[in-house]
Amino acid sequence: MKKHIAEMAFKLAGVKYHVEPNVLGDKQVIIGFEHTTMMDAVLSIALFQIYDIPIHTLIKKELFKGPFKPILEGVGGIPVDRHSNKDIVAQMVEHFNSNDKFNLVIAPEATRAKNGEQRKPIRTGFWHIAKAANVPIVFLFVNQKTKQGGIFGKIMPSELDHDLKLIQELYKAYTGLDIIIPEPKNKA
Repeated sequence: MKKHIAEMAFKLAGVKYHVEPNVLGDKQVIIGFEHTTMMDAVLSIALFQIYDIPIHTLIKKELFKGPFKPILEGVGGIPVDRHSNKDIVAQMVEHFNSNDKFNLVIAPEATRAKNGEQRKPIRTGFWHIAKAANVPIVFLFVNQKTKQGGIFGKIMPSELDHDLKLIQELYKAYTGLDIIIPEPKNKA
């Protein structure tokens, strides 16, 4: 039933999807671009339902109160205490280490501009989590202009600046999406 509802979401949105075979494993950080509307999030969740992929995502702990708590837990939300002494990377590594299967989905901050502002470089927390947990980074996309979406590739994190440039190039080549990455930290 969930699969049929999810497929209907794609049909209503007029977006076609494709998942490259053999990309997904038991554990990975899945990053998603381009996050331009809430429909991108809906279609991403629908895609995971179609392929029966249980996911988790980071949500600030303050939202896990009252009637929202079971809903957020039901969609794989992980409460994150941004003021904790334990950093988020360490918290996520614990989740990867304590589960046989774990899919962490992240739409990196700065993936969309607000009120017509210029987009900023993406935040790199996803890379630090994947590197510390020794899991691949998998690429998810929804392109509203081309009405295409899916999962198309992955990399194992190695060196931050190199990997960000590679991610930028792969997204551009496969999806046509432009991702703004931070300036390299290793400038001479």
